[in-house]
Amino acid sequence: MLDLLGSLLLETRQTGPLGVAVLLTFVMVTAALVLSTIRLLRGPTLPDRVVALDLISILLVAMLTLFALSSEVEAYLDAALVLALVAFLGTVALARFVLRSGRNYKNGQPDTAPGKEDNV
Repeated sequence: MLDLLGSLLLETRQTGPLGVAVLLTFVMVTAALVLSTIRLLRGPTLPDRVVALDLISILLVAMLTLFALSSEVEAYLDAALVLALVAFLGTVALARFVLRSGRNYKNGQPDTAPGKEDNV
């Protein structure tokens, strides 16, 4: 059963317990990607979406690393490293944007700062 599922999802070169572990990890990371995408789309606030986007980038780095492990192609590790660096820079930029927006995100509701209009 696991061999059939593994051949449908991913052609892996790993066998035995490592192959099963890689397959189960693929399933769990995919489920986490779906759940974090739902959080990204539903919000409700901008910081929630920023954290969801950061989580998605981390999960994609994990997925690329699993691809490198299962297919024995080392180029996926280079792509994972580049994606991790770009995701870090994106997270820093989005965090600065949230800080400079002047909004106070408490109790899940964004409050505008006094004297500023709601531009978002």
